[in-house]
Amino acid sequence: MDAAGVPEKRLKGKKKGAKRPKKEAGPGRDDGEVIAVPSEAALPPSFSVSEIKNKQRRHLMFTKLKLEKRKLKMQVRKTRKKQREALGDKAPPKEIPKTIENQRVYDETTVDPEDEEVAFDEATDEFSAYFNGLTSPKVLITTSDRPRGRTVRFCEQLATVIPDAHVYYRRGLALKRIIPQCVSRGFTYLMVINEDRKVPNGMVLCHLPDGPTAHFKVSSARLRKELKRRGKEPTFHFPEVILNNFTTRLGHSVGRLLAALFPHDPQFGGRQVATFHNQRDFIFFRFHRYIFKNEKRVGIQELGPRFTLKLRSLQKGTFDSKFGEYEWVLKRHEMDACRRKFHL
Repeated sequence: MDAAGVPEKRLKGKKKGAKRPKKEAGPGRDDGEVIAVPSEAALPPSFSVSEIKNKQRRHLMFTKLKLEKRKLKMQVRKTRKKQREALGDKAPPKEIPKTIENQRVYDETTVDPEDEEVAFDEATDEFSAYFNGLTSPKVLITTSDRPRGRTVRFCEQLATVIPDAHVYYRRGLALKRIIPQCVSRGFTYLMVINEDRKVPNGMVLCHLPDGPTAHFKVSSARLRKELKRRGKEPTFHFPEVILNNFTTRLGHSVGRLLAALFPHDPQFGGRQVATFHNQRDFIFFRFHRYIFKNEKRVGIQELGPRFTLKLRSLQKGTFDSKFGEYEWVLKRHEMDACRRKFHL
């Protein structure tokens, strides 16, 4: 306070020559001053990239980690290859990689195709007449009401793959009215292609006259013009049929249901083959033409169409959505809980 009694104002600025207090240098300082940081301040060992909040930074760190893992994997592979070359015949056998297929959970219904009980069942089931050559298949292909152009073209191309298949427009008729008409005209199969958003998404395959009826989900359907390096139009020869990896009781039933669409006496001069390949309960359909270039090399050419089937249900008898008896129904949240358990 001065002589007049007025209090003096404190100066906010720092006094000249006063020393600033030293700040502790952190890990991000670059002023040349290095101070030891305790290990507790470093990233925890359980730190993961997903904890990074910034999206761009998280993506960058994930890409770096992925690249480092790939480099390390390639380095280990090269080292093993050099060791095997150095050891020669004394090298240990190669390790079998772990996949979902070879780690599959054992299914009690898995059967041996050479089993006597299985052979007896196949000789007395609904499809035995086709495989014995007593009956030739005749298929009617139709669609849901008011189909779009892509679904119609898909049905027309299916009719060129399956011998003696006929495409009819549904015209609003219920399936229960169509089935008796098909039976009276000598058809052995009714195939209904459903669509959603102008794309085929379902297939009902009904064996006539006594069933069974299977409902499939259709995905990844591609027409002929959408295939790269496709071949010419298929001929009218009866194709060969290949069924892969149908190992359970249910798989045998579904495989025979699909195989009975085609005559059991293929015409090998056409060099055409239809393949139903089951992998992880997805049935992939492909249609190829092959040619033998020499004794060891074979060339194949895809003709199309191609699509993927996923079994939704298998029903006894012909189609009956209200009172039908189902042999098997897919319950996704119960049956698909384990990724290593398959049903076909």
